Amino acid sequence: MDKQTQIEIEAAAFRTLRAHLMEKRTDVQNIDMMNLTGFCRNCLSRWYQEAAAERGIEMSKEQGREAFYGMSTAEWKDKYQTEASDAKQADFKIAFKENVGDDT
Repeated sequence: MDKQTQIEIEAAAFRTLRAHLMEKRTDVQNIDMMNLTGFCRNCLSRWYQEAAAERGIEMSKEQGREAFYGMSTAEWKDKYQTEASDAKQADFKIAFKENVGDDT
């Protein structure tokens, strides 16, 4: 397989993952994804932002999220985010530190 075909296949797989998370499984909460997998929609939007920066395209954290989510973070939270239990929040702090780093 040539490099361009590989890039196109990887991009198509990413678009399918994004559509799955943003259109088909809006019921799955970011906190549950992070606690189980070590990444969530916000991580994917950060990776998008970082990939853009590597190519000289500057975007803020919110611009990266909006590009990935297809809407503002506030709109996503209003439409789909539910309240997380204290136990899930405690697990999230551990998962975030292990997978993303210390948020201080």
